[in-house]
Amino acid sequence: MPHRQRYATWIQSIRDTALAALPFIGLLAIVTGGVLALGAFMLLVSIGLALRFRRVGDYVKEGASVAAIKFAMVPIATSTVAWSLGFGAIDGGLPLKVVMILSSMPVAFNALIPPSIYDLDLDLANSCLLITMALLVIVLPVLLFVVQSF
Repeated sequence: MPHRQRYATWIQSIRDTALAALPFIGLLAIVTGGVLALGAFMLLVSIGLALRFRRVGDYVKEGASVAAIKFAMVPIATSTVAWSLGFGAIDGGLPLKVVMILSSMPVAFNALIPPSIYDLDLDLANSCLLITMALLVIVLPVLLFVVQSF
């Protein structure tokens, strides 16, 4: 007696057209992410080529002033506002801790773009970026202690 093979046929009908678009949305997200990453890389290279590390010594006083504002005054002001809005009572103070951490970060890389575009003092901007990045060695342990105490 011959063996009969049985095959199952699976048929899927997609009634919702939004489900049919999901693979294309995923592909669009991947392409968009790649374009954004390429743009960020191009900014890093173009700004990085203009960095002059020897000029940092000329702007230590200005960099220290920016660091004092960025690492002391901004976190105190934003944390005070966040505390007064009740962020310390939400989810064990997690939103307040996020505000503290984000407000204590160094000068952003994006701060180097306007001096490059508008022919401003690029060496001053570079020095402030590098000085505040270097001071993270001191700021991060202090920030860890402060965040853990809440």
